[in-house]
Amino acid sequence: MSEKTDKTEQQRLSVFKTYKLYVGGKFPRSESGRVYEVTDSKGKWLANAPLSSRKDARDAVVAARKAFGGWSGATAYNRGQILYRVAEMLEGRKDQFVREVADAEGLSKSKAAAVVDAAIDRWVWYAGWTDKIAQVVGGGNPVAGPFFNLSTPEPTGVVTVLAPRSRRSWAWSR
Repeated sequence: MSEKTDKTEQQRLSVFKTYKLYVGGKFPRSESGRVYEVTDSKGKWLANAPLSSRKDARDAVVAARKAFGGWSGATAYNRGQILYRVAEMLEGRKDQFVREVADAEGLSKSKAAAVVDAAIDRWVWYAGWTDKIAQVVGGGNPVAGPFFNLSTPEPTGVVTVLAPRSRRSWAWSR
């Protein structure tokens, strides 16, 4: 019986992850249905990622604009708590991210752990700044006459990032 089990395990195909988009709190597939292969540093196939179309990008911007009112209307403290919660969730799945970064980038486990730690630290850093940025950047501006001119940084729009497929293109961001 064990010989049969061994043969079955040898014939079994690997099931790789197929990622989806995240738009408006949902995980739709790309409108085009196209994907591209995500490979590690040695060219070994790791997963499929959606190849987004213009319509997918437009849908993402529309969803972001729809959510913008709630985000910009939230208090700075609340926005910080949301960003901090993201850091907590990343920390909870740290081992998974370390494995995936090590596989995808061809890094040692210790270097991959350093990359993941840096990402989590950035989320915490930005979370901490949400309720402090107004005091640091904002303030009164001198003007002529009996007027007041105040500057207050506030969320004003949606930012879009188009990521290149090449890992080397992201080297500047580290």
